[in-house]
Formats: sequence, structure tokens, C-alpha cells
Amino acid sequence: MTARLQRALSLWDLVIYGIVVISPVGAMSFFGILNQKGGGHAVTSILIATFAMLLTAISYGRMARAYPSAGSAFTYVGQEIHPLLGYIVGWSMAMDYMLGPLICVLWCSQQAHDFVPAIPYWTWALAFALSLTVLNLQGVKISARANTILVAGMVVVIAAFLVAALLYIFGHPHSSPGSFTRPFYDPLTWSWQGLWGGTSLAVLTYLGFDGISTLAEEARNPRRDILLATVLTCLIIGVFSMLEVYSAQLIWPISEPYPDIDTAFTFVAQRAWAPLFVVVGLTLIVATGGTGMAAQLGAARLLYAMGRSGALPEAFFGAIDPKRCTPRNNVLLIGALAFGGALVLPAIAGEATGYELGANLLNFGALIAFMGVNVAALMRHYWRAENPKLADLLVPALGFIVCLLLWWGLSARAKIFGAVWLASGILIWACKRAHRKSANWIRTGTAE
Repeated sequence: MTARLQRALSLWDLVIYGIVVISPVGAMSFFGILNQKGGGHAVTSILIATFAMLLTAISYGRMARAYPSAGSAFTYVGQEIHPLLGYIVGWSMAMDYMLGPLICVLWCSQQAHDFVPAIPYWTWALAFALSLTVLNLQGVKISARANTILVAGMVVVIAAFLVAALLYIFGHPHSSPGSFTRPFYDPLTWSWQGLWGGTSLAVLTYLGFDGISTLAEEARNPRRDILLATVLTCLIIGVFSMLEVYSAQLIWPISEPYPDIDTAFTFVAQRAWAPLFVVVGLTLIVATGGTGMAAQLGAARLLYAMGRSGALPEAFFGAIDPKRCTPRNNVLLIGALAFGGALVLPAIAGEATGYELGANLLNFGALIAFMGVNVAALMRHYWRAENPKLADLLVPALGFIVCLLLWWGLSARAKIFGAVWLASGILIWACKRAHRKSANWIRTGTAE
């Protein structure tokens, strides 16, 4: 009997997976830069980004109803628009998904090395890469249980911070009643350019929600649960993120510089309650590790879908471990790439940090996939529908426009590296097609 993926995930398993892969503390890690770019309007940037990503989340969920199979954007675009465009989107997603675990291993290893410098960086990188890989090899249900524990721990830390923040805010006098509305709108620092720059960064909070759709073949009720889980995940992350940054803005006003903008939130947490400095720092390491584990899970399923369809060598990428019902080869490959990349990327990053370069490349692939899914949703639910509604046009069209603007705003370096990746993928596709035609000619005497 052929081994298959196991339908074991409930709606809340999918929601928890989505929360882990995005991370409910994700906004904490870049709060300082977000607040500075937005001119003190971090919470407004998060609010707008939540609305923007919900548009794409709806498109993902509706397409998952039509195609309840692993593969996500690769499947949707290939079926609704053209197989070559589906392959290009899938290839872009492959870069995105494989970079997710890589930059998580890189970030966790750097932070752990800062805590315990006696242990070499490469040792931390190996330990984190092995941990993620071993957990994902145990099967999707084991991964779901680990995700539940991670979410529970992060929620406890968030709750502790919010309680400490509440006590601090009401225990210290404020200059005026306007202090509580200034994080949403401050006439002294407001600018549309700054707000757009902040919103472009805030969207990073939600990157990874599309990974939910890659688990469609392991969901008990994919036609219902994928859409609900995707939208619920974005809403829950949005609420957590807005509460976190709003509280942080009230504790530490924009007029006061941070000791270190990269780790600004840990200093905010320390001001609210001193022990939170270490607690929040460790939580961010654990949360990033959880994000890496979830990203590796989604990446393995994407490569499995591409292997099963013949876009990648099926013998390797389309294989399923009969005992654990997992795409074992893909999990091992991504774990090895995460470890190797965590060692190599910092060396080739140049003036930027390795994490920064990796994050920019991740955005390149993710936004191409988002645009593709919105177009696919537009084609299926509006262009080809018998009785299309206005919402069937507006939701995917607005989602596409927002993603295009965000993609256009990426750094030139990210676009160059991303273009090289796309070119290599198209070359591989062309070679495979030429090989198939040649094999068919030899076998039958006619071209394909």
C-alpha cells in the first residue's frame, strides 16, 4: 500500500500551527525599527498591515477549498493560470520556505551565543537545526503537540508583559489624556511616507500564514478549516501584536531614544518589570525556534507536492516515510540547508547582517506567491464564475495591488538575488522539458 500523508489536524491544530509559524511575539523582535520608521505610529502600522494581509488570507482560504491538497500557491496558480507560472510561484515559495528555517536557526544561534559565548556559534547552529529536524521527523501530530506547548508558553509571557505594562502605565503620570491616543495618531510626527514605510515592515509580522494551506492534505476538514484557520490566525496575531506595541509605546515614548533599537522591546519590558528583560529575550529565542520548526514543516510539504507532480525529482522529493507518514527526505534536506546556510549567509551578507539579507530574500519569494494566489482567486471566483460578486473582484484585486507595492519596495539586492534564484528555476524547468521531449522522441519517434 502506498504511504500517504495522514489526516490528523483539527481546526485548532491548524490555527496553532499558523500562530507558531508567524509567532504571537513576532512584532516584539523589530518593534524599535517599526516605531522609528512609522514616526511613533507602530500600532497604526500593525492595524493597516492586518487589514492588508487579511485580503490575501481570504484568497488563500478560498483557493484551499477548491484545491484541498498540499502545495498551496504552487497548485493554485498552476491549475488556474498556467503550469509554468505555477512552477515559478512554487520555485519562489521554495526559496521563501527554505529560508524561513535558515534565518530562524541563524537568529536563535546568534542570540544563544550572546547568552553563552563560551559555546561556539556553529555548535548552537547545529543544535537548533538538529532539534527542528528531529521534531518534524516524528510526524505531523507530534509537531502539532510541540506547537501547542510553544503557543501556551508564549501566551503566558505575553500575559505577564501586558499585566506588568498595565501596572506601569497606570502607576506613572502621563502628560495629557492625549498620551493614550498618540500611538494611533500624533500630529507632530505624522507623515504618510513614514506610515507606509512602517506598514511595509509591519507586514513581516504575518509572513508565513500561507503555510497553513500546505497542510491541506493533513487536515480533517480542509474545505472548511483552511479558510477559517488562515483568517483566524491573522486576526489573532493582529490582536496580540497591537496590544504589545501599543503598551510598549505608552511605556517608552518615541521622543526617548532606545539603548539598542534592534532589541528595543526587551528594554521596554525591563522598564515595565526588571525580570522581564531576560524572560522576554529567552522567549524570543524559543518563539523563533518554533517558527523555524513550523516553517520547516511547511517547506517539506511544498517540496513533496512539487516532487509528486513531477516538477522536482519524484523519487526523492515525492517520497513518504511509511512509518511516520512524513516527507522524510525533504525534512532532512531542509535541516541540512538551515545549518549550512546559518554558517554561510553571515559571511556573504556584506554590510547587511545575515539575518537582514535572509529576511529580504524571504519577502521576495513570499510576495510573489501572495500575488500569484490573489490572481488565481480572481480568475476562479470572478473571471470564470457563473455569478460573480463585487467582493470576488475587490478582495483579490486589492490583495494583489498591496503585495505588488510591497514587493516593489524591496531592496535592490534582494531583487537581484531573487531574480537569480528565479532564473535558475526556469533553467531547470527548461532542461527537464527538453529532456522529456528528447526521451519521447527516442521512444516513439515523435516530439511531445
